Amino acid sequence: MKFFIATDHAGIEIKPEVSAMLQSLGHEVEDLGPYTNERVDYPDFAHALCLKVLKNPNTQGILICGSGIGMSLAANKHVGIRAALCHDAYTAAMARAHNDANVLCFGQRIVGLGVIESMLAAWCNTSFEGGRHALRVEKIEV
Repeated sequence: MKFFIATDHAGIEIKPEVSAMLQSLGHEVEDLGPYTNERVDYPDFAHALCLKVLKNPNTQGILICGSGIGMSLAANKHVGIRAALCHDAYTAAMARAHNDANVLCFGQRIVGLGVIESMLAAWCNTSFEGGRHALRVEKIEV
């Protein structure tokens, strides 16, 4: 699986570790920025990542800001993006299994690297269950 990853200035510090974790799980990672810790606007990076995910089938995204809230709000403005703000392995697994989420959002100021590692493993090892959940996911995109 290919992942796109983007942050804002409040999430850039852990981006290299998150990318390395994904690569250790066997995934390709493309970094969409930013590349310095200068202050930036998170919607710019959320929108760029979402457009990449929508344009490239069988890809997913990782968005990181201070809390994860802003990134998830901006990402979910895109039809076809189901961005989930997760805080642990359980919420990451449920986002994939029940909501077919294709963008994982979290906050650098909220979760530590150990929790992030378990979230990524849960996210990557969980498939969408379909069935009754598919009907619900269809209702999201009105």
